[in-house]
Amino acid sequence: MRGSNGRKVPENGNEQVDWELRPGGMLVQKRDDGLGGSGSKITIKVSHGSYQHEISVPAQATFGDLKKVITQETGLEPQEQRLLFRGKEKDNEEHLHMVGVKDMSKIMLLEDPASKERKLEQMKIDEGIFKSCEEVVYVRSEVDKLVGEVSMLEKSMHAGTKVDEKEFVILTELLMRHLLKLDSIEAQGEAKVQRRIEVRRVQSLVDTLDHLKARNANQSSNSSKAVSVSTQWETFESGVGSLSAPPPNPMSPSARTQDWEQFE
Repeated sequence: MRGSNGRKVPENGNEQVDWELRPGGMLVQKRDDGLGGSGSKITIKVSHGSYQHEISVPAQATFGDLKKVITQETGLEPQEQRLLFRGKEKDNEEHLHMVGVKDMSKIMLLEDPASKERKLEQMKIDEGIFKSCEEVVYVRSEVDKLVGEVSMLEKSMHAGTKVDEKEFVILTELLMRHLLKLDSIEAQGEAKVQRRIEVRRVQSLVDTLDHLKARNANQSSNSSKAVSVSTQWETFESGVGSLSAPPPNPMSPSARTQDWEQFE
């Protein structure tokens, strides 16, 4: 006999049975979990390696729901988790209460092997990127020192000071060495971006030195030409250095006297 509340009451009236509607529309005897209703929560002990987490979820939640809560505790995404209850892995669609999970039940959490391997690989990549970034930073610090020297050369030239050509050669050689160091760095991700930026900076400095070197050579050449022209004018006016005396001026008195003597 059934009562108005949906409970089956035996003829002796001493025992009551609760019923519940499960997914799929099946009416079954309600599990006696001592939680006082389907809306209550249970606490599950989730073991993960040497760690143990106590997680509260609704009593009728699915293992998929449980995985979402575990993500907040461990950082493992749901697709990276494998949940084992009583030695068997459970699917996301299975309900906790339907497989016998009760308050303070123990569930084992394992990380998916493929996911774990991907993480290890990513860790290696991240370590490589970090190491490459350190190498790029070291080269950048060395190049910074040369930037100051290039700037000093440029200021000297603007002030009209002649610069020894060796200084251009030495600085260019040092920059080219750093360029080779950058080329030897195996970089990925952000390290590759930083290396590219530094390579362009070094190439720009080399181009600047080439330009300054050409200007310095032109300044030296123009200075030599100016001295040469001045010397020619001085020689022409004074007659110093000439192998023969200057020709006589026909209008000078001595020239006219000589002409009259020859006429007589």
